[in-house]
Amino acid sequence: MFGLDKKDTSLLLIVAVLTLLAPFILNPFPEGSGLAQFNAGYPDLMQRFVIFGIFAVGFNILFGLTGYLSFGHAAFLGIGSYATVWMFKLLGYSIIPGILLAIVVSGVFALAIGYVSLRRSGIYFSILTLAFAQMSFALAYSVLTPITNGETGLQVYTDDPQVLMGENAPIVPHLFGIEMNSTYKLDVGPWLFQFNAGYYFCAVVMLVVVYLAIRIFRSPFGLMLRAVKSNQQRMGYTGLNTRPYTLAAFVISGMYAGLAGGLMASMDPLAGAERMQWTASGEVVLMTILGGAGTLIGPILGAGFIKYFENIFSKINDNVLHQWFAFMPDWLENAMVFVIHPFIGKGWHLTLGILFMLVVIFLPGGLVEGGQRLLRWIRGGRKTADDETPASSTKPAE
Repeated sequence: MFGLDKKDTSLLLIVAVLTLLAPFILNPFPEGSGLAQFNAGYPDLMQRFVIFGIFAVGFNILFGLTGYLSFGHAAFLGIGSYATVWMFKLLGYSIIPGILLAIVVSGVFALAIGYVSLRRSGIYFSILTLAFAQMSFALAYSVLTPITNGETGLQVYTDDPQVLMGENAPIVPHLFGIEMNSTYKLDVGPWLFQFNAGYYFCAVVMLVVVYLAIRIFRSPFGLMLRAVKSNQQRMGYTGLNTRPYTLAAFVISGMYAGLAGGLMASMDPLAGAERMQWTASGEVVLMTILGGAGTLIGPILGAGFIKYFENIFSKINDNVLHQWFAFMPDWLENAMVFVIHPFIGKGWHLTLGILFMLVVIFLPGGLVEGGQRLLRWIRGGRKTADDETPASSTKPAE
C-alpha cells in the first residue's frame, strides 16, 4: 500500500489505529475515581503527544540514520512557531499558510546552520549546533524584540493587519472554518471522552510525516545515510562526498522540527523564546533514545512516554498522595507520602531520570527493544507444530 511493503504497511496502520482511538485508550479510568489522575485523554496533552512525536521522528532521521547528534534542534521548533504566528498576524487565522511558511523558513535556517555545522563531526558538530541554538535563543529573547516580542512572546492582537481575515471568519486558528480548539465531549457512564479537532488534524499530519519517514528509511538515500553512520571515513576513501547527503538529512530534520513548531502555534497562537532553549533540544534527544534511535516508531513512543510523565506526575501533590493512602494508619500514611514526595510534583524529573537510566542500562535499544523482547518471550511460551521435533529424527553428522 502506497509503495510500502507488508511490514511497513502494518506499522503505519497500527499508528493510525492508535491515534484514532487515543481518546479511549488514554482515558482508562472513570472520572472522579482516585486513578483518574493518570488519565491523559484531554486535548492539550494529546496534541503534545502528536506534535512532539513529529519533532522526534524528524530528529531521528538525522540522529538515527546518520549518527550526527544535534543539540540545537529546538531552534527550528521556535522558528516554526514564530513564522506561523506572523502569518496569523499578517494574513489571518487560517493555519495552512502558517504551517507552510514554518516548514520553508525552518528549512532555510537548517540549510544555513547545517552548512556550517557539518564541516565538523562528533562532539564538535554537537557543540556547534548547541551554539547556534543558544544564539538563536538570545537573539529572539533580546536583540530581535521587534520581531519576536522578547520575553513576552509573540501573539496576535486586534490591530494586526490580517488582510485575508473575513468578516465572519473565526477569530481562532482554524482549518477551512473548523476551529482547532473545538471539542466534542462524550459521556459514557462515569467516563468522559473528548474528541478535539486540533488533535485529529495533528494526528493526520503525523501519519503523513511518518509515511514520509518510512519512505526515507527504505530509499537508497536512507541506505546512504546508514552507510555514513556505519563508517563515514571509509566512504570518503572511496571518493564519495557524503556532505550533500548529511546536509539533506539535516535540512529534512529541521523542516520536521519547524512543522512541529508551526503545529504548536496553530493549537495555541503564541510563540516564545523558551521553545528554543537547550533544554528543549535535550528533550528531543531523550525522546529518541528512550524510544529507540534508528527505529520508525521508537521516537513517537519516547515522545509520548516523556510528555506523559511531564504532565501527569508533575500534577501529583501531597494532597493526592494523602487521598491514595488514607486507608492506612496515620503513621504509615505519612511515611508513604514522605518517601514518594521527592518523585512527584516538581521532582518529576527525578522519576524521569531513574526511568531513563533503567531503559539505557537494561534496554539499550529503547522501548522498541523492550517490546521486541516481550514479543519474543510470548512467542517462546507457545509451542507450535514447527517447533516440535519428531522423536525419530536423525541428528545430522558434523
